[in-house]
Amino acid sequence: MKRLLVAATALLVTVPVINAQNLQLNAKNIDKIVKSMTLEEKAQLVVGGTGIVKEGKVDGTQPEAVFGAAGMTKAIPRLGIPGTVLTDGPAGVRFNPERKGDSRTYYCTAFPIGTLIASSWDRQNARSVGEAMGREVLDYGCDVLLAPGMNIHRNPLCGRNFEYFSEDPVLSGNMSGYEILGVQKNGVGTSAKHFAANSQETYRTQNNSVVGQRALREIYLKNFELALKIGNPWTVMASYNRLNGPYTQASKTLLHDWLRGEMGYQGIVMTDWTGRRNTAEQINADDNLLEWGLDSQVQDIIEGVKNGKITMATLDQSVKRMLQYLVKTPHFRHFQYPGQTDLKAHALVSRKAAEQGIILLKNEGNVLPLKTSAQVALFGQGSYRGFLAHGWGSGEVNKAYVVNLCQGLENDGFALNPELKSLYEDADNEVAVSRSYADRRAKESDVAVITFKRNAGEGSDRHNTEGDWKLSSLERNLLQNVSAAFHAQGKKVVVVLNIGGVIETASWRDLADAILLPWQPGLEGGNAIADVVKGTVCPSGKLPMTFPVNYEDIPSSKNFPFDFKNEKFDEHVKNIGFTNYDEGIWVGYRYFTTKGVKVAYPFGYGLSYTTFVYGNAKAEVKGDKVVARVTVTNKGHVAGREVVELYVAAPSGAMEKPARELKDFGKTALLQPGQSEVLTFEVPLSQLASFDEKTNSWVLDAGLYKAQFGASVEDIRCSQDFSVKKGNVRKCPTVI
Repeated sequence: MKRLLVAATALLVTVPVINAQNLQLNAKNIDKIVKSMTLEEKAQLVVGGTGIVKEGKVDGTQPEAVFGAAGMTKAIPRLGIPGTVLTDGPAGVRFNPERKGDSRTYYCTAFPIGTLIASSWDRQNARSVGEAMGREVLDYGCDVLLAPGMNIHRNPLCGRNFEYFSEDPVLSGNMSGYEILGVQKNGVGTSAKHFAANSQETYRTQNNSVVGQRALREIYLKNFELALKIGNPWTVMASYNRLNGPYTQASKTLLHDWLRGEMGYQGIVMTDWTGRRNTAEQINADDNLLEWGLDSQVQDIIEGVKNGKITMATLDQSVKRMLQYLVKTPHFRHFQYPGQTDLKAHALVSRKAAEQGIILLKNEGNVLPLKTSAQVALFGQGSYRGFLAHGWGSGEVNKAYVVNLCQGLENDGFALNPELKSLYEDADNEVAVSRSYADRRAKESDVAVITFKRNAGEGSDRHNTEGDWKLSSLERNLLQNVSAAFHAQGKKVVVVLNIGGVIETASWRDLADAILLPWQPGLEGGNAIADVVKGTVCPSGKLPMTFPVNYEDIPSSKNFPFDFKNEKFDEHVKNIGFTNYDEGIWVGYRYFTTKGVKVAYPFGYGLSYTTFVYGNAKAEVKGDKVVARVTVTNKGHVAGREVVELYVAAPSGAMEKPARELKDFGKTALLQPGQSEVLTFEVPLSQLASFDEKTNSWVLDAGLYKAQFGASVEDIRCSQDFSVKKGNVRKCPTVI
């Protein structure tokens, strides 16, 4: 009898329930379409289209303009279901710029990396970048941008940190949320990634992130929670790694219970580009799109329904979500994409975005800005051909050009030492500079500028070694020789850090008079840096993470594969098979500030060419939120913008809490000397709660809180107490 029932079920699910001869997909008939689809069609719809789009027509359904895009979804022409195109990535649209038989090139704009966008602390900056990215997605015939990358900077040696925003979930969640808003304004989608706790690249597809519930809720899910509420991305990408045992792609508690249940997310969940795993578990966990997509996965789903491992109701729910996604896409709208975009306008967006995030770490004696009459000795291979717009991997962009620092300074009218320019433009690697050579350049020039560069990317982590976390011996000798030579002549030295992630600075920063941090600033980076060097732009960027004195000072350094030497995978080996997040919530400034550990540069730090004064601080509870205000006045002599960071110090309770936590932030308009602006912050009381692992609950303690207005986490300019008279406990239904 059981075999007969299974056979009957198999027969029923392969026959369309409704005559679909004239049925074509639209936003109002999705349920009918689901009922009209065969089991095979349903399985095909939730499995991707076999990876990167190659040369030639793909099933005759995809436009040629997307060759090199990351992937696609499959079309079902008989029901009017289009195929759609998914393209990388976090720093701009990425696909092949050249095509066979086509004389045109299809370049895209390389925008500043995510870390630099976060360094602007400017939501509208993130939104503007998103709008330009989204326009290129639309203009080039794509449907979804696989961005933003928004994992927490748990450890500075993560290879993909350049794609991500911050060590803090409030900054990360807000900036990513506004970037999502910008992209999706164009009628195309985004994919918030990598969900979740994907904090290392070493064995990223197999490693098990072992994270306590408090850290998971307060740090590694909080940024996604905020981004979902702000931007409502069309898709969320489940990460490669395991999380507390199961793969995130097969974790029902993460995807169904938390994301769908607690967060109420209604979009689609796609997997990161993974091979075949346990397909039935992925579908049952609420993955709606398996990428990159294999025929074997289609067969897994068909067999899973037939043998009862996947219910038809579960599969239908994924199909319905896919159809709800599809009716929003440009391909469904039959958008006639032009195949070209306004690269000139988008380059300007990229340049302005970079300018807002460049950080001035040091400016002893007001070395910067420089007068254009200054004769500049420009050192470092990173100043010339080696200048980096972004990192490698899916965060790369095929761009028409990159303006390096040499070009940027010349564009702004600076005269560069011709012998140095000739030396470096002919060099493929860093150049050794002797003391005698530096002496000659010091006699000829007014100021030295040295660029140090660092690159990293997808698939590998950085190392706690010379030439990576630390300066190489060649770089250190360069800095020492140039510094000694120029200081002996009474001249100054400026260091520019063209890097994708944090490096050690404490041991060498005293050799430089000024340090400028432009990260990897996109294709117009040289022009943006030059504008700050010249003073056309007053620096307003601030650090989105902490620069420690020593790598070993970082709590996660004990549980990160920084000394990885290509060991074979073993699920029982620490930091390879599994990584313990033993530091809990003590990530970044939460640890350094609370435990009193000295840092090189604190979270939120950044200098300006002008001076700002804070005053008239106010904070009070109004209904279910805290409303805080502060007045910012430009007391200096040049126009500038100021970032104000709102931290909250909580009263003592049953759980140990950080000394202060970022709860909101704001950035003034361009304030002229003497001009003031009032910034207002609104923080829901629920965001003041801490997570109690013993009761699996969010706990808001009653008592006296402090609203602290800071120029950095260590530079609190003024504060105001407020009272929460009645606390509460909010039970959570799941353990992840």
